[in-house]
Amino acid sequence: MLLKNCNIVFLDKIEKGSILIENDIIKEINPKIINTNEEIDCKGLYVAPGFIDVHIHGASGYDTMDGTFEAINEISKTICKFGTTSFTPTTMTMSASDILKSMLAIKKAKIEGTDGAQVLGAHLEGPFISPSAIGAQNSNYLIKPSYENFEAMTGDAMDAVVSITMAPEVDGAKELASILTEKGIRCSIGHTKATYEEAIEGIKSGFCHSTHLFNAMTGFTHREPGVVGATFDTDITTETISDGIHISYPSLRIAYKQKGTDKTLLVTDAMCACGMPDGKYALGGQPVIVKNGAARLENGALAGSVLTLNKAIKNIYENTDYPLYEIIKMASYNGAKYCKVDNKKGQIKENFDADLVVFDENIDINKDYKYITINNDYDKNIFVTNRVEELDKIMEKYVNDNDDDISDAETARVM
Repeated sequence: MLLKNCNIVFLDKIEKGSILIENDIIKEINPKIINTNEEIDCKGLYVAPGFIDVHIHGASGYDTMDGTFEAINEISKTICKFGTTSFTPTTMTMSASDILKSMLAIKKAKIEGTDGAQVLGAHLEGPFISPSAIGAQNSNYLIKPSYENFEAMTGDAMDAVVSITMAPEVDGAKELASILTEKGIRCSIGHTKATYEEAIEGIKSGFCHSTHLFNAMTGFTHREPGVVGATFDTDITTETISDGIHISYPSLRIAYKQKGTDKTLLVTDAMCACGMPDGKYALGGQPVIVKNGAARLENGALAGSVLTLNKAIKNIYENTDYPLYEIIKMASYNGAKYCKVDNKKGQIKENFDADLVVFDENIDINKDYKYITINNDYDKNIFVTNRVEELDKIMEKYVNDNDDDISDAETARVM
């Protein structure tokens, strides 16, 4: 397949060109010899690496804590419509048995594949957090950080854990962070009342990231720098929910100047109402009211978001001076590095997975949207676009060429 007349978004520039895809891999950029009859004329639209969301709870009425493959699959299908091609489903602070059930569903989705965005593993948010920075988590299920408790809630799915959010000041958290870091699991500071000093001690113990910057953590003042100060004062990475609700745009600009675009990831922290109308929903078993783009518990506390990554990119593009390619990097390459898949995802580069997103100057992906997935092996590749007529041609050709060979697990799907 050849994508021609593209504005290709690289890590450090945007250039006009074409992309040759073969066996779901980017074979060549600006090929001189083209051996394919399948062409898509992108007509000047942007082509970027697929977005990667490392903090997302749900979408389309489904929640990671539903604990089913169906839930993970439906979430994957919805977020794919907004340009996210890989993600780490995120759990909540609930019982160890409920978390284990969700972990097993996440591992199944990671191994078997989904009908949408690829599951890279799990992000555990809690239950090793502070009762004083509970946010939308349920304090009834807080337990002591220990490897034994970690094993109880991950079981045979432990190898699917990418990251865990903990409060470093809670007794046992630093010791657990040291163990998990040795196992290659990223430990993130979040839902915490840690002082600057406690946060620094946590970082020395293995914490390498901070969860939803500014939210559910100690803020920065001139005498008490807090977790925000520790994030700014070290080389750990961080993430922002860039919806203009969780963080004001002036604060976002300050944060990006402090951390730089190499150390910041864009996340959604989306809950099950993502892609749904305003109304009453639930997060981690607690009722949530969604109104005017904000998701809140009945007590008014923010409860995740209904943000999508293409909207987060647009928000930053309209409210900062950063070039588009730098913002895309925060939504793709940085997430790939965080999940340790940057050797095959997060860039438009030869021999990388062809997880590609096509969008216009408004970063609009879901208007008249369709998507197609062709390869459903463990490493499935996804092509996302808003050019419906072009994908209709590909879909017709693919089905005709593979008439009798298409199974439920290997179907070109158009949504």
